[in-house]
Amino acid sequence: MDTATHMLRTGRRGPLFELQMALRDLRASGERLDLAWSLASHDVISRYRGSILGPFWITLSMGLMVLGIGLLWGELFRVSIHDFIPFVALGIVFFGTVTGTINEGCDTFVQAAGMLSQTSLPMFTFVWRTVLRNLINLGHHLVIVLAVLVYFGFWRTANYPVAALGLLLMVINVAWLSMLVGIVSARFRDIPQIVASITQAAALMTPVFWLPDRISPEHRGILDFNPFYHLLQAVRAPLMGVGVAPHTYLFLAGMAAAGWVLTFSIFAYTRRRIVHYL
Repeated sequence: MDTATHMLRTGRRGPLFELQMALRDLRASGERLDLAWSLASHDVISRYRGSILGPFWITLSMGLMVLGIGLLWGELFRVSIHDFIPFVALGIVFFGTVTGTINEGCDTFVQAAGMLSQTSLPMFTFVWRTVLRNLINLGHHLVIVLAVLVYFGFWRTANYPVAALGLLLMVINVAWLSMLVGIVSARFRDIPQIVASITQAAALMTPVFWLPDRISPEHRGILDFNPFYHLLQAVRAPLMGVGVAPHTYLFLAGMAAAGWVLTFSIFAYTRRRIVHYL
């Protein structure tokens, strides 16, 4: 790392200067998205090096889990398999992308400690690396999504543009969540365990394996104030030909705006310290 960059990272000149440097980091990372994509691709390839099916092993196991849960729980809940299996399949795929990005976000800067300490690469590059890696995994899991949509006939009624909008809102929100837990985890190494526990609890509190219409009106707060539900509903509902409530978009838009302001402010304040945390 050259002396000038080192001084910029470690010196303090007030909040305005820190904000300017954070914005500079963000702009520089936008110019190096190709590097973030290469790092993300390498992560996926190296994880499954020597494997015959590669990332599709996760897709295969997820497909078997969808089939097992769909058939068993559909029978237990007395729900039509035609509706329940696609509901569970889409829920598992997209909820897994949300929680996977957040959980892996805890290691965003810890995993890149060597590169951050020896180079002047933008720190946002490693945030995009985490997000893109999980989007690559999602691309593999879309095999399941396409299979259930075609087999059960939902491809005819699916609203793809609205689902794409929901996916965009999902990515925008999980990106700041991933970055936030990454910053905090760089300082406090207990955070990944806490985050994992929260996402596990969210899987039970969110209608991934159970239908939201089964919940009583007095308990609707479990859904209305559950960010994971809105993230999931914005993508899953359009693919199943169901409309999305306007308050879901308002919730996600407000969550994205407030989350990015908070996360970027914390990043601007801690940017020069992150390398020392590692």
